[in-house]
Amino acid sequence: MKKTILKGWALAALMATGTASAAELLNSSYDIARELFVDINPLFEKEWKEQTGETLTIKQSHAGSSKQALAILQGLRADVVTYNQVTDVQILHDKGKLIPADWQARLPNNSSPYYSTMAFLVRKGNPKNIRDWNDLVRDDVKLVFPNPKTSGNGRYTYLAAWGATSQANKGDEQKTRAWMTRFLGNVAVFDVGGRGATTSFVERGLGDVLISFESEVNNIRKQYGEADYDVVVPPVDILAEFPVAWIDKNVERNGTEKQAKAYLNFLYGPQAQAVFTRYYYRVYDPEAMKAAKAQFPDVKLFKVEEQFGSWEKVMSGHFATDGVLDQLLSAGRKG
Repeated sequence: MKKTILKGWALAALMATGTASAAELLNSSYDIARELFVDINPLFEKEWKEQTGETLTIKQSHAGSSKQALAILQGLRADVVTYNQVTDVQILHDKGKLIPADWQARLPNNSSPYYSTMAFLVRKGNPKNIRDWNDLVRDDVKLVFPNPKTSGNGRYTYLAAWGATSQANKGDEQKTRAWMTRFLGNVAVFDVGGRGATTSFVERGLGDVLISFESEVNNIRKQYGEADYDVVVPPVDILAEFPVAWIDKNVERNGTEKQAKAYLNFLYGPQAQAVFTRYYYRVYDPEAMKAAKAQFPDVKLFKVEEQFGSWEKVMSGHFATDGVLDQLLSAGRKG
């Protein structure tokens, strides 16, 4: 972690005007991050007030991260984004020139203050004995996860399944495609976002396995009853980065540049890092991870870039119209 960067923004905060005033930030975030930022935002609001004398209110907007990015391109004047996939931030440069091309270099860890991986939520006692990705293609197993076309959560699930299986198949694409066809064929419902998938699995009782971020399945288990669900983290899995950025064009128009930058840097500090771990996100702060070590099983993580080349290749090759995902779904219907 680049502490010098954090100190620099803290200094900028201290140099802000000392006159009593008020400001507002809008954080555009992914579907399942509501409660997380409800806990984090007051901590920063308090710190900002103490440092500058300014009363700051942070408002939230939540939906599937791809939908959120589209809303910004269509005019939503969010000051910052806290998303669950790099491409949903990158599109703000590619399609709208709202942020610079080098946005990932402006904050530590590729502008990702925290990260996660994918995990399985199963019903108590794990009646289908789900242990690894390969268990998910059995004929007696039905899956629930968001649509990869509309959800970063769903894309990470798809890519985690593909990457782990490809490694097991020693890179044999034909075998991996056949496995993925069975995997997708076992999906009981494709919801638009992570919160909808949770509703389908928990409240509607659909499926045997809900696949989502490790953070989300643990929080679902806490919310809906630890006696009713178990969590399984497969031994080989994907590194899911959670990128953040201030939206340059918007903060310039809103007059919120210094607040937005300080807010995102705050996410790298000890208070926010500790909150992330309480919500079962993994973090880069060694002290926070040490304190929460018991709740994170060991797992071998691979990066999207290592397995697929780049996010650009992933989006154009797998998730574009008539891409690999569409081909696999079509093959499953024909089968």
